[in-house]
Amino acid sequence: FYSCACRVMPGAPSLLPITVFAAAGDGKEEPTARVSLDELSLYTAPRQRESRYAAPEAGQLERSVATVRSLAEPYTSWFRVTYDKIKPKVQSVVQSGTDTYDYLKNPPKDFYPRAGVIGFTGVLGLVLARGSRMKKLVYPTVLLAVSSSLYYPEQAAAAVKSGGASVYECAVQGCAALERMLKPQSSSDKADPKP
Repeated sequence: FYSCACRVMPGAPSLLPITVFAAAGDGKEEPTARVSLDELSLYTAPRQRESRYAAPEAGQLERSVATVRSLAEPYTSWFRVTYDKIKPKVQSVVQSGTDTYDYLKNPPKDFYPRAGVIGFTGVLGLVLARGSRMKKLVYPTVLLAVSSSLYYPEQAAAAVKSGGASVYECAVQGCAALERMLKPQSSSDKADPKP
């Protein structure tokens, strides 16, 4: 069978399990010892030595970089915290800018004439507000609000509803603070001044 397999398939003997006997002498003696594949010189594999990794010593450049990194670490952590706080706000500003651009790219009918009239009333308020700084703040704001409410009454009503409660709350707190400042001190406060 072995010789037939070698003629038909020359690589077949390498696939067959074969026991190898070492022969000593003229070949007439009976083989006495078996030899493993590892003991044959043709099949020996080099013995693996135990290898250990030894980390090289840090050079001057590595020490300098480590020093710079340790000095810069507080600043980078501060920057990271600040960036995490600012990032949502920046994203909302970018989103509102994109929305504004899209709105101005395809505006509704008569948007630009209305915007021109509203802007003109703001400039008119600046012209009329000669003198004090309070007039320069109040006149343009009031004229802009009035002209905007004429063109956009639904949005103006919604703004008044949402802003009315907060304005009322601020007015109540302001009146209470003014009352505390103008109220005369009681007789017990005069007799026992605080250090």
